Amino acid sequence: MSKKILVINPGSTSTKVSLFEDEKVVFEKNLFHEADILLSFGHVNDQLGFRYDVIEQMLKDEGVDPDSIDAFVGRGGSACTQTGGVTSVDQKLFDDTVIAVGGSEHPAKLGVMLAWQFSQKFNKPAYTLNPTNVDEYCDYARLTGIKGIYRVSHSHVLNQKAVAEYHAKNVMNKKYEDCNFVVAHIDGGITCSAHDHGRMIDGNMGADGEGAYTPTRIGSVPVLQLLDYIEEHSVQDVRLRCTRAGGFVDLLGTSNSDTVHAMVDAGDPKATLVWRTMIYNVIKMIGEMSVVLKGKVDGILLTGGLLRFSDVEEMISEHCGWIAPITCYPGEMEQEAMAIPVLSILRGEAEAKKYSGKNVWDGFEFMD
Repeated sequence: MSKKILVINPGSTSTKVSLFEDEKVVFEKNLFHEADILLSFGHVNDQLGFRYDVIEQMLKDEGVDPDSIDAFVGRGGSACTQTGGVTSVDQKLFDDTVIAVGGSEHPAKLGVMLAWQFSQKFNKPAYTLNPTNVDEYCDYARLTGIKGIYRVSHSHVLNQKAVAEYHAKNVMNKKYEDCNFVVAHIDGGITCSAHDHGRMIDGNMGADGEGAYTPTRIGSVPVLQLLDYIEEHSVQDVRLRCTRAGGFVDLLGTSNSDTVHAMVDAGDPKATLVWRTMIYNVIKMIGEMSVVLKGKVDGILLTGGLLRFSDVEEMISEHCGWIAPITCYPGEMEQEAMAIPVLSILRGEAEAKKYSGKNVWDGFEFMD
């Protein structure tokens, strides 16, 4: 008997929903949310009901009875750090995601929450795969200059690993575990990471104010200038700009990249500066991750929605093409990457992991 799987993938500006029947994609919808609508919610958790209703209405419009779906799969994050692979969503994982015990309030967390809400309403299992907080970091990537504050893995792990595994297998005829890649996900959120023989050993904390600014996030800002800004505004104001109200939203008044790029094409000097500076900062991130791999890079892989604009790849290639071959994968491979492993579980060919409620890494004992 065939299996139906609904994949729910919330991002900073949209919710991508795909229905699979076995390996086949029945449909895929990218439900865009205007920045002013999302900003009307005080907290990312408050978007749950809104996004749920949008998905439920979309299913109704497509003539799909949610009760006919065998499993709900959601992108995840915000709970305790986890190892890679498929994890069952249970009450503990849902609760930890809600209160963000992992510290990140990335909208990806809503994937777990939405999948759990659907699973509870229709009495079907829920799963998540390679959430934003999969932790494979090397020790050098963790320490900061403030005692007790550590860098943690908050990244587009799901898509980055899916793209790296695809490239290794289909382009290089190798295993992901036998390659070194720098992978940059460039979209509403931007993360860049170093993949060392199957482990993502370093990367920027994209939803935490680190790296390039994005359509909705501030990226890295000099600390002392940020403190001056906080004195005139508030900590909450900065938190909002780290996730939903920074970047293009603050600089240009919109999170819509199509609108911004149309301004660039029309020769608008402000939009051009904002757009190209964002790409320039991605270039610097790629350089950082390349030296983490000691220059032994088998490929630089570019992915994410903003790769639909050719000048992104062109500018990065101009600056980084000497490091390693650059391959562009516009969009993402997240939907299939979430569905196929869950299909194996529904068929009894594999087992899902259980959420432990404990971090993979929990500090350096000698630093306490």
